[in-house]
Amino acid sequence: MEELLRQDATAQARAVRQGQVSPRELAEAAIAKIEQHDGEINAVIHQRFERALREADAAPEGTPFRGVPILLKDLGWPQRGEPYNAGSRTLDGVGIPADGYGVTRLREAGFVILGRTNTPEFGTTITTEPSAFGPTRNPYDTAYSAGGSSGGSAAAVAAGMVAIATASDGGGSIRIPASMCGLVGLKPTRGRCSFGPGGGEGWGGFSVSGFVTRTVRDTAAGLDLVSGYEPGDPYAAPALPRPLVQEVGADPGRLRIGFVAVHPRGDVPEEPELVTAVTGAAALLESLGHEVAQAHPDALADQDFRLIFGDIVSNNVAAEVESVGRWRGKPVDLAELEPRNRAMAEAGRRHSAVDQVLATQWIDGFRRRMAVWWDDFDLLLAPSLGIAPFELGWIPRDDLSTSFGRTAMAVSFTSIFNATGQPSISLPLHTTRAGLPVGVQLVAAMGREDLLVRVASQVEQAKPFEHPAMR
Repeated sequence: MEELLRQDATAQARAVRQGQVSPRELAEAAIAKIEQHDGEINAVIHQRFERALREADAAPEGTPFRGVPILLKDLGWPQRGEPYNAGSRTLDGVGIPADGYGVTRLREAGFVILGRTNTPEFGTTITTEPSAFGPTRNPYDTAYSAGGSSGGSAAAVAAGMVAIATASDGGGSIRIPASMCGLVGLKPTRGRCSFGPGGGEGWGGFSVSGFVTRTVRDTAAGLDLVSGYEPGDPYAAPALPRPLVQEVGADPGRLRIGFVAVHPRGDVPEEPELVTAVTGAAALLESLGHEVAQAHPDALADQDFRLIFGDIVSNNVAAEVESVGRWRGKPVDLAELEPRNRAMAEAGRRHSAVDQVLATQWIDGFRRRMAVWWDDFDLLLAPSLGIAPFELGWIPRDDLSTSFGRTAMAVSFTSIFNATGQPSISLPLHTTRAGLPVGVQLVAAMGREDLLVRVASQVEQAKPFEHPAMR
């Protein structure tokens, strides 16, 4: 059973179909793994083990992932009747009235939901250290952060508790934890996955839903399940030519790939480990037959982006705090929030509706300036994280100037593509001298997850991903 837990979700599903293991046995093994290791890692904050075992017993035949255990990020991914905190005590006792469409599709696919994973308060930073639930520790080295905001999900998958967990990404929150924990993390195109029925978009379209996994095929299969327009969604991603699982192993052809290892904006210090990761990935891609050159969109160097992106996020945090008050029937006192979110909510309240519209219009222009680069290139290769792996506490709770500055550096290569809406994938292709994983990011044009899966699968075959943190 230990060997089966080390395999990916696709292999676990096949073992169930072939009768090698029952859904209950698989769920029990994953639960035992959580109980054995989560006291140290602190990835799973809400457990539903007894209900999960009953659901495993009732898992319907014929579903593609019958009996495979999964964990849900406790931000987004609402599940009816289950606790929901979004990393904040302001939501204690608030019930979820209905499953999100993504959760419904996971259930229909046969997944068994074991619980919910840790996340920073409202997902507004890149380390998972909420006051409400304590820090999630990196399975590679428990002194280090697992990243955020999908840090609990990433740590659980990296530690071998489950093979797949849900995630979301508003500024890097899939790709950064994937990088920190040695996983595959694909941020889909804006509109690929529905936020319904309870919502239409997150952070003005910056946020998207996805997964952290150990293999490209699991990422492809997960997105196939939860992708698709739902009536009432504010927009839809361009249609894919076929299911993403059919892109796994498909020849991507000879691609034109630009790469950047040092941020052209000039306010992000050069990090040798990131340079090594990107140049190593560039050499690997070139060896696979692709045309690789040092190049990037000119707009990546825009000095105004960081401030405008931050203003829009702050506006959305202010609105979220207001929504929480209405949801629970009692306004949120800003003193209830962590200092970071208190400051962001205050900033958002100072901005006017005109400020928000003008900021959104600036992003519209920025998105067009970025998009033209993909007329000449197929992919951009860049770091997944703007800094080297960092220890817990490196993003301070009370020193807001340091906290915001370090967070901005960390998301310097990821938040850009939340603003543009383009898909991007983090792959675990480098390890530091200290033994910590570092991911590199491939970015495609709008709607081209198919191309990302093809080339990611090619890379994975050429240099198989290793997962030494699994316990």
